[in-house]
Amino acid sequence: MSANFKPHGSAQSNRMFTIATANLLNFANPNRTFYENTPPYDAQTFQKKLSGLTALLTPVHADILAVQEVWDESALKALGESLGFQPDQVNAPLASNDANSLHTKGLGAQQTPAVGMLSRFPVLDQMLLTEVMPKAIIDVPDVGLHETFIRPPLLSRLDVFGLPTTVITAHLKSKRAYFLRNENGELLEDMHDPNIRVRAKLRSLCMRAAEAASIRMLIVKHLFQTREPLILLGDMNDVTNSVTTQLMSETNEVNYDKSMRDTALFDAALVQTRVNAMKEVAYSHIYQGAPEVIDQLLVSEEFLSSSKFAKGYVEQVDYFNDHLKWDFADRVTDHGIIRAKIRLYPKSP
Repeated sequence: MSANFKPHGSAQSNRMFTIATANLLNFANPNRTFYENTPPYDAQTFQKKLSGLTALLTPVHADILAVQEVWDESALKALGESLGFQPDQVNAPLASNDANSLHTKGLGAQQTPAVGMLSRFPVLDQMLLTEVMPKAIIDVPDVGLHETFIRPPLLSRLDVFGLPTTVITAHLKSKRAYFLRNENGELLEDMHDPNIRVRAKLRSLCMRAAEAASIRMLIVKHLFQTREPLILLGDMNDVTNSVTTQLMSETNEVNYDKSMRDTALFDAALVQTRVNAMKEVAYSHIYQGAPEVIDQLLVSEEFLSSSKFAKGYVEQVDYFNDHLKWDFADRVTDHGIIRAKIRLYPKSP
């Protein structure tokens, strides 16, 4: 794919763009330690991962690609180049390898991977959500106040065919039990005690809930009584109707209060206009043998075909997940890729 590739809807009469989310599973530069208990990639392993991700993502044809689990922005730029993006169209500020970066001093992500975004559309504004909103802060059992995001979301305002559109890329705290450790990373609790496991999972839930609530407050700020569309996507680590995902979207509240449509978000797969869409079996992850959708792509009312305020509509949503059936050793990522095709209405004369 050539570097001068233009968005699929580049003709104004078409005005269609594709947006996707992909967890890249510890995408790091070769010979770089990202977890102390995980060996770094050698040059051959890195190239295999880069080639594998390119093969998975090329058919997606994403104009906007939200990514998670990036350790090095330079690795992401290499992937972007293989997909036809220009270097300045690739951004993962908390994984920067630029020595002048105030966030990383060129060392890439530290302790935990970062989110990033690739966009063929111009970026009007961008910010990181590092601090949890004051009203969303909660006291996590045995840990204390959860005041900062573990993996800060990236908010990007894009110029999509002249329509300013806010895209939030997120990767919320996982369901994995959060056990207490000392400064050396040594366990302070018995992982095999079932009561301790419950408490450790409760900690994770509290963290994810605080982060979800904080994102929700930001969404309300951006959408309340405005007509500028917003898309939230990424690895939310829980299903669409879970408490934490609904905390961000509040889609179910619309059933009781139609005015909530102004600030609600809608599962793109459920509002797509393609016929018989929900007859498909969709999943983005396999957890303990059970397929589930924990990677979400949610849109605001402005991309809801039934809304009088619609600027466009979700035409089609696709799940790229065949690789999840492969042997684990052959997978370059353990998540599926979700892509939406969104078509804008013609501009008013």
